[in-house]
Amino acid sequence: MTEKSPPRRKNGAAVSSLAERVLELLASGQATTRTEIAGLLGAAPSTISFTVGQLLDHGLVAEEGTVSSAGGRPRKVLRLGGSDGYAVAAELGGRHAHVGVVLPGGGLTDVSTVPFPTADGPESALPGLAQTLAALADRHGRGLLRGVGLCLPGPVDVEPGLVTLPARMPGWNRFPVRAWMEERFAVPVAVENDANCMAVGEHSVRPAEHRQSVMVKAGSGIGAGVIADGRLYRGGTGAAGEITHVRVEAAHDIPCSCGNTGCLETVASGAALVRILRERGLEVASTEDVVRLAGDADPEATRAVRQAGRYLGQVLAANVNFFNPDAVYLGGILSTLEPFVAAVRSQLYEGCHPLVTEHLVIERAVLGADAGLVGAGQFALQRALAHALQAVTGDHRP
Repeated sequence: MTEKSPPRRKNGAAVSSLAERVLELLASGQATTRTEIAGLLGAAPSTISFTVGQLLDHGLVAEEGTVSSAGGRPRKVLRLGGSDGYAVAAELGGRHAHVGVVLPGGGLTDVSTVPFPTADGPESALPGLAQTLAALADRHGRGLLRGVGLCLPGPVDVEPGLVTLPARMPGWNRFPVRAWMEERFAVPVAVENDANCMAVGEHSVRPAEHRQSVMVKAGSGIGAGVIADGRLYRGGTGAAGEITHVRVEAAHDIPCSCGNTGCLETVASGAALVRILRERGLEVASTEDVVRLAGDADPEATRAVRQAGRYLGQVLAANVNFFNPDAVYLGGILSTLEPFVAAVRSQLYEGCHPLVTEHLVIERAVLGADAGLVGAGQFALQRALAHALQAVTGDHRP
């Protein structure tokens, strides 16, 4: 029986959706052949070949060379068409921004850290960042710039590219970050939450069989990004992974930045550790100070860091039992401390069902501090590809 061609709606939406997934896998480096794409998407090889053929016809995908396969003929290697393109990306922090150039497949270059006065508000902070990113683009050829990716430390409304109710970004609420950047760079701009960027960046370099994972960012604040069936899971309103405001018994009635009391953030975040250590008489002004003290084996700082890891592990255990992921990745500055990581791992093994932890990977992010940057660049490249696909198919979905 001959398989029918994939369903095609009048607006091309069904075809475009599959094509977007194919481009996404190629952009992230998770797949390079038709067989790998079919396996990851659970689609028939003929369906993938049909879609890849369309992308080849439109110049969005190209073939270069072959790779040997066990027991079969060599497979043609796929790459993005015009893959000399790149994205510039930035991960914004409280006082600094991590910037760099992200290549198709997840390669990263020209990484540096520059001042970024988040607390001064977007209209004061963004012009300097735009100038830095423009210099990177000029260095690599402005004509090859495909997109700009921004990784923000707060909740993001992805479609309009806005930060919404950010606790640590005064003056940024509902500011049109994407529109502001697109006006200056004239290329697609992706704006995303930091934990989601880290989840996507880390997923792109992990084994293909790790299709369900939780990426935890533990820094001044706490956040998590969820990968379900190989894709970022946003939830109904884009708030999936907001574990920082789960109530924990040990927090009692400590006020939280969200307006409630007793949230995980108040006892397990870097900001909480600064407060706790100050109350115990230590001179600390930032999460970096906490990390320095714990790294020097200061007993008070080490105890506080270990306890913070336990609290985080307790909240994660409930989520891991529910979700049953293949892996839990730990990122953010607190993940550089072994007592913190060990405490999280211990609580997961103690609080989860043995079937859940039997094959569970619990590790630091292999991309380290670059995970968010890689993810932001991937989002930018994918958005650029989606725009290019819409242009050739005529599918102009929002």
